[in-house]
Amino acid sequence: MKVPLLDLKLQYFTHKKELDEALLRVAESQYFILGKEVEKLESSLKEYLGCKYAIGVSSGTDALLLALMALNIQPGDEVIVPTFSFFATAGVVSRLNAVPVFADIDPVTFNLDPKDIEKHITPKTKAIIPVHLYGQSAAMDEIITIAKKHQLKIVEDGAQAIGAQYKNGKKVGTIGDIGCYSFFPSKNLGCFGDGGLVVTDDDKLGERLRIMRVHGGKPKYYHKVIGGNFRLDEIQAAVLNVKLPFLDGWSEKRRQNAKLYTQFFMNVGLAEEEGKLFFDEKNKVLLPKAVYKNSDVKNYHIYNQYIIRVEKRDALRKYLGEKEIGTEIYYPVPFHRQECFANLHCHEADFPVSNSAVSDTIALPIFPELTEAQLKYVVDSITEFLKS
Repeated sequence: MKVPLLDLKLQYFTHKKELDEALLRVAESQYFILGKEVEKLESSLKEYLGCKYAIGVSSGTDALLLALMALNIQPGDEVIVPTFSFFATAGVVSRLNAVPVFADIDPVTFNLDPKDIEKHITPKTKAIIPVHLYGQSAAMDEIITIAKKHQLKIVEDGAQAIGAQYKNGKKVGTIGDIGCYSFFPSKNLGCFGDGGLVVTDDDKLGERLRIMRVHGGKPKYYHKVIGGNFRLDEIQAAVLNVKLPFLDGWSEKRRQNAKLYTQFFMNVGLAEEEGKLFFDEKNKVLLPKAVYKNSDVKNYHIYNQYIIRVEKRDALRKYLGEKEIGTEIYYPVPFHRQECFANLHCHEADFPVSNSAVSDTIALPIFPELTEAQLKYVVDSITEFLKS
């Protein structure tokens, strides 16, 4: 049995008619940049997320870059980021000649550990970028408390978490000063290329973000500030307009798949409960845990990725590949080990949780169209490996 890590064709063919019509509609209009499709998407996402401003941009990376530019992050300024994340989280800081300052992560959620933030704050610190990694919120209450104490801005990296909610029911990305999302095809809400979104409730930031999206010009050709070409394509917006109504249903199916994984792992004795931290002679695995649970909150975790922790990770991945089961390692090299950040002179001992995560985490297939039989096959295959 084949179990791919992701198969976007299944989603496409389910909605082929509507998607094809949307693409043709844009082609026939011959209007490709910041048109009616983008306006419709921004309006729909503003309502869905519950924010005052939602501004479509060219990618999730550009969303982060634009957010920092709008906050006037300058060369030499310091921005605290988790050392365990996709490269863009730290890369955008360096692109502005600011300094990314790395902090360790929580061992259960893989998100920025609030207890590790304050020790990295200096007079040069200007902002914090918490990442809602894999589709679950970071500990925003604690992070906001720290930010207010030190007068820091918060840019939420919600690239993997659109639709996820925090414990108070508020959508992630709408809690800090600016929220950033990605519509990369593999995301829960993905387009047919690159696309992103920035959101805020601040009137001045909303206006500044919108102006800076188009090179800082308002009106056109008149520039009081320098921005960039961060515009969202009409084609990508049209695709997202078709998909958005299905987002919560897809996220719910991912949660159902996660529950099935838990059930199957516990049935074979490979796990005792979600999020319990242990590795022992029983060869157990650590299952992802939805930390913020509330019966009144549906989207507390959207499982953009389903990550387990297991010893002998690399050997397991090789074995699963032989069984035609797709997996991925997110992320094999933390920022403090990246060659391009060698000039920051980080110390390995400062990041024990991240150092562990890069060696024992593995992503299993979790996309909505998976069957129960496929999920069971994945668990059965892991069982065979661990008990052999």
